[in-house]
Amino acid sequence: MLTGPAGLWKHRGMLPGRATVLVVLLALGAGACSEEKAGTRGAGDAGAQAATAPAADERAQEDLAGIRARGRLRFLLPGRQEPETLPRSGFPPDLERRLAEEFARRLALEPVPVEVDSYQALIPSLLEGRGDVLVASLTVTPERKKLVSFTTPVAVVSEQVVTRQDDDLSGPAGLAGRTIAVRKSSSYWSTARGLAKKYPGLRVKPVPENLDTEQVLYRVARGELDLTLADSNLVQAVSAYTPGLKVAFAVGGPRLLAWAVRPEAQRLRRALDEFLSEVQLAEPASKTYRGDLPAIAKRRVLRVLTRNSAATYFLWRGELMGFEYELVREFARRHDLYVKLVVPPSRDDLIPWLREGRGDLVAAALTITGERRGRGVAFSRPYNYVTETVVCRRDDEKCPAGPAGLAGRTVVVRRSSAYWKTLARLQADGVALTLQAAPEEFETEEIIARVAAGAFDLTVADSHIVDIELTYRDDIKSGCALGGKVAHGWALRADNPLLKKAVDRFFDKEYRGVFYNIIRRKYFHSPRSIRKRTAERAARTGRISPFDELFRKFAGRFGFDWRLIAAQAHVESRFDPRARSWAGARGLMQVTPGTAKEMGFADATRPADNVHAGVKYLARLRGRFAERLPVNVRNWFALAAYNAGYGHVLDARRLARRQGWDPDRWFANVERAMLLLSRPRYARTARYGYCRGSEPFEYVRRIRDRYRAYLRASRP
Repeated sequence: MLTGPAGLWKHRGMLPGRATVLVVLLALGAGACSEEKAGTRGAGDAGAQAATAPAADERAQEDLAGIRARGRLRFLLPGRQEPETLPRSGFPPDLERRLAEEFARRLALEPVPVEVDSYQALIPSLLEGRGDVLVASLTVTPERKKLVSFTTPVAVVSEQVVTRQDDDLSGPAGLAGRTIAVRKSSSYWSTARGLAKKYPGLRVKPVPENLDTEQVLYRVARGELDLTLADSNLVQAVSAYTPGLKVAFAVGGPRLLAWAVRPEAQRLRRALDEFLSEVQLAEPASKTYRGDLPAIAKRRVLRVLTRNSAATYFLWRGELMGFEYELVREFARRHDLYVKLVVPPSRDDLIPWLREGRGDLVAAALTITGERRGRGVAFSRPYNYVTETVVCRRDDEKCPAGPAGLAGRTVVVRRSSAYWKTLARLQADGVALTLQAAPEEFETEEIIARVAAGAFDLTVADSHIVDIELTYRDDIKSGCALGGKVAHGWALRADNPLLKKAVDRFFDKEYRGVFYNIIRRKYFHSPRSIRKRTAERAARTGRISPFDELFRKFAGRFGFDWRLIAAQAHVESRFDPRARSWAGARGLMQVTPGTAKEMGFADATRPADNVHAGVKYLARLRGRFAERLPVNVRNWFALAAYNAGYGHVLDARRLARRQGWDPDRWFANVERAMLLLSRPRYARTARYGYCRGSEPFEYVRRIRDRYRAYLRASRP
């Protein structure tokens, strides 16, 4: 999640169900408000209770001594949802939960999260004794200080007047005749009213309460609203993927964000102050650092420059994933560091940003080359070896079997890539190939997609990228390797020898070890779909599967046609209750452990629990789309969100609107936009970043086709 001056994303005055998120990931581990219905939960389930419900019913108001005697620290936080955005310049989310868990462990206490559905209910829940500490980042206001005791700040923000990029507004003197649009429930409303009193002619317009500030900013960028107010960190975050915004001016001085305890819990507050001061979250995002490992350890933050792609770092079903991401997270965990992710606009910016001190290392599958070393960087010992491989269309009968086969062909790669240098050497050696430069903003995956579509003749990619592509698509094939294996390393500044030594030790221990092999297989060698086939029986017996009764039961409870759920289960698992995906999803409905817990199941491996959790989650997703849409459209959107994540569907709907397609229709409209999200130039301006759009595209179509077959072959 992109963060502002203090490295935090913060929302204020939100509706029930919205999560206020501290975008920090404690490296020990690794959810979004609906554009239409904020935080809607799936209806119809009186069954499974939330995993933290027992703690939520507990009432206790002790200070630290009483908490120690109890042995448990209860921390209040908004209910878990997907990450607010793909983190591009800040700490990844697992919310305040991770920090609170570490704080509890330091005090030898059991951490007990207590999730609160309503943002407005957080302070009342704290005062009623339902929790001991409120770990949502609240704006410190005089009114709130009368109710709770705030910790040391975890963020410092300023309110900013925001307009379109082409607006010449630069100060409050130009506000006459303008309109500021904000929610009445937000603290921006009082600021806007104050401006209107001070500058006659300024109008204040309330916007619908189901629009969060990000969506208001989006409407300002599109010219649908004139001006708005937003916190500086949120403006910086949204501007990264929403072109067309400009900060006109700041209003007032800095504002503090903090956690809170009850007024009488001063010893607990002091302990939290000490802990949060050590973490040093409230530092300016613009600050650069070039210090070696001791300075990093003192800050406890490791800033990692990377790219948003399938081979490095991406968002899938609300979880941050990627080979490079998991490696760097584990390295940070070993050194008791927090990970802060920084995604520059272009791959070509990685090394310059490293040298400028905007990050501490680059983890982006960089090939170790002498030219890169000559730019003032050092490389870690290699952690991955790949071959540079020619990529052809599947039907290319002349796909080169050796370098000589490149003669007369056009090979498209980025000029800044190591592939360019390899191909230039082949040209110099007499191979009559044509070398064509791809745009620098193109990731290798997009170039491969262009080859598959016939727009480019050939390209070259590292073998691990080809491995990933071949698990997803069948319209390409690999050709010859160009030379021997090449090494990947993390890039570091040459004057940071201690950090390099620590990284080298990490790879000395982990390379080809258990942890390394597990994540390598997970990303590069695991099939993304289950290959097992089961015989179709519906046409013969009227039964679809051995689990029809479960599908009927839970589909009926949540308002779905049971045959749609059966079709989804077949696509997910081929009706195999023991199925397990490359990402850890399990069972008939391929429910991840995190989703199972969120739906109220500690273990959803039993078929009944798995179907219950999966259908309940699907209903929740459907409930987040506007009721004005036909139910079948909401079903398709919900299925796409089940597969790819709710945020990617929101991005696709926005993109569809920009492309002139209907954002309220999935087939032939939003599904087309979903395909575009795998292209970097579209992913860069998407709130949730890169998405392999072919996955939800095919997923929904397969379910639709199978559902139609089940309708014909089975009884209601």
